[in-house]
Amino acid sequence: MAAIDATSGYDRMKELKEFDESKIGVKGLSDSGITSIPRFFVHPPETLSDLKSFSTHTNIPVIDLSAVKTTTHRRKIVEQVKEAATTWGFFQVINHGVPLSALDETINAIKAFHEQPHEVKSKYYKRDEGQGVMYASNNDLYRANAAAWHDSLQAWMAPTPPKVEDIPEVCRNEVVAWDKSATEVAETVMELLSEGLGLEARKFKELKCSDSRVFVGHCYPYCPQPDLTVGITSHTDPGVVTVLLQNHLPGLQVKHGDEWVNVNPVPGGLIINVGDFLQIISNGEYKSVQHRVLANSYNEARISIVMFFNVEKVKEDSSYGPLPELLSPEKPAIYRSFTMQEYLENFYCKGLDSKSMIEKIKIQK
Repeated sequence: MAAIDATSGYDRMKELKEFDESKIGVKGLSDSGITSIPRFFVHPPETLSDLKSFSTHTNIPVIDLSAVKTTTHRRKIVEQVKEAATTWGFFQVINHGVPLSALDETINAIKAFHEQPHEVKSKYYKRDEGQGVMYASNNDLYRANAAAWHDSLQAWMAPTPPKVEDIPEVCRNEVVAWDKSATEVAETVMELLSEGLGLEARKFKELKCSDSRVFVGHCYPYCPQPDLTVGITSHTDPGVVTVLLQNHLPGLQVKHGDEWVNVNPVPGGLIINVGDFLQIISNGEYKSVQHRVLANSYNEARISIVMFFNVEKVKEDSSYGPLPELLSPEKPAIYRSFTMQEYLENFYCKGLDSKSMIEKIKIQK
């Protein structure tokens, strides 16, 4: 997309910078009472025409983890998780051990952060990806072809956690507590995923699959023209697994086959999804799938809290690929090995997208 439209005189980059430097985010735009969205938020016709296309007859699997530590029930749960990760790439878990009060406190704290006055939030507004604490609208604002209608508070919790005092006070305790709770849930799920592949339960733990973690608290405020933009564009997550907590407002959709499926929040549930990295190291057994968030047409803000889990970057030249234990003459590797440097460069060189790393390293037959 050209920076300046010669026919209309529209200078997209100028408007992007003005919005970014204002540090008000889409929450500020929404609160100002605007009735039309800035042009750089408007998505192309091919994206917009697909937004009304979704299935109303299905939902992602819901898996009960209450008996996960009992031998007889665990086998059944492993099979359920394997089936969901293989066919859907998404599932919800209930009875996961995190109290309902903790879920509510985390959502309320992130909502409270986003509802603070501009002059309070703007102190945290910056574009310094990969470390510390960052508040911004659209982490890929300058890389994407069109912006999405959301703001985010991000905190890189591991391997190098931020200084506690750098986390906004209004949600400080909740962010630290959620990092611990979400990690416990993720590591339980990773054990089940590992067993589903016929591996030892601790295999992903040994691979340090939860040792790099990013906390993201999204706010999707009311959008006056929800048919012209999206909350988050269609994409797959690049990491191992993602744990998602959301409030009661709908908006998340998952691609299943050729259909978009609404993910209806389950009270007390947490959503788990497979990332590209897990698809690769499982040699395609588990699938990362496209998902998106529709722009919010409700007067109340939609809040979602995402924890991204990935392998800790030990060395720039560390090599990764399908796990050798999963390969055989009958099941050869379908992806080549890659370095962490290549992986990171692929993510940061563009806007959110789907499976670009997977396509790049796929072995052509």
